[in-house]
Amino acid sequence: MSFPYSPLRSILRVLYAALFLVLGTFSAHAAESAKVKTFLEVTGFDVALDSIALTAGGAPEMLGMTSSAFGDEWSRLASKVFDQDKMRGLALEILTKTLQEDALEFAMRFYDSDLGKRLVSAENASHLVEEDDLKQIAGERIIADLVREASNRLALFKRMGAAIDASDSGLKSIQEVQFRFLMAAHAAGVIELQLDAEGLRAFQKSQEAEIRVAIQAANLAASAYTYQGFSDEELLAYVEALENPLMQQVYELLNAVQFEITANRFEALAYEMKDLGQGQDL
Repeated sequence: MSFPYSPLRSILRVLYAALFLVLGTFSAHAAESAKVKTFLEVTGFDVALDSIALTAGGAPEMLGMTSSAFGDEWSRLASKVFDQDKMRGLALEILTKTLQEDALEFAMRFYDSDLGKRLVSAENASHLVEEDDLKQIAGERIIADLVREASNRLALFKRMGAAIDASDSGLKSIQEVQFRFLMAAHAAGVIELQLDAEGLRAFQKSQEAEIRVAIQAANLAASAYTYQGFSDEELLAYVEALENPLMQQVYELLNAVQFEITANRFEALAYEMKDLGQGQDL
């Protein structure tokens, strides 16, 4: 999960192709809360949510600052806003109302298998690697080797990325997190924006092509690093499971929840930052 992009480099390292939150109508077959809590643990989505907290260190960078500009209180504030129990609670509340029983059962069966457990273990470890630059470099080296070998794994990684973000909404979600954070920081008096909302949207639009290429390359590197201990046959089995319509429903919701919680927490962080002082033009 590493999407290098300035000034959103840190947050994009954690977002894995998030979608806009579309809750829709509540299903009569929505899963029970206890089952959803178990589901979060079995699939590793609880750890993916926890890893959102790692993006807090990059928040000042998105505003053209550094965490040192806010003094020793920065760590305390980040821990408060990105409270893991609170983020897990929000996810549980949303998914209990929206995740259908048949989709939950399908995902649980796969991720509770021997292969599924190994995949979750590898993904959890990858989520929580704080030295993300080293992880990215390692992944890029693996990709370079695969290209030289004309390996089929590259095609599998591309299929995996397409299955995870079937709606191709990752870029829009990334832009929305950036937009909401910058506008909230401006409203809170933390920064002074040189652009109005329309201008900021236009600026984001002008960067889309470059960012999309960077995201695709970073996704490949992240997959190469995370799944280096798996055979091609195991990766194919994973991809086929991800492409199942029921798993597609699961990932649409999980990615949407991850996006909404990330955006929500960064907006909250922006308003809390005003009490730490030092505004700046951007």
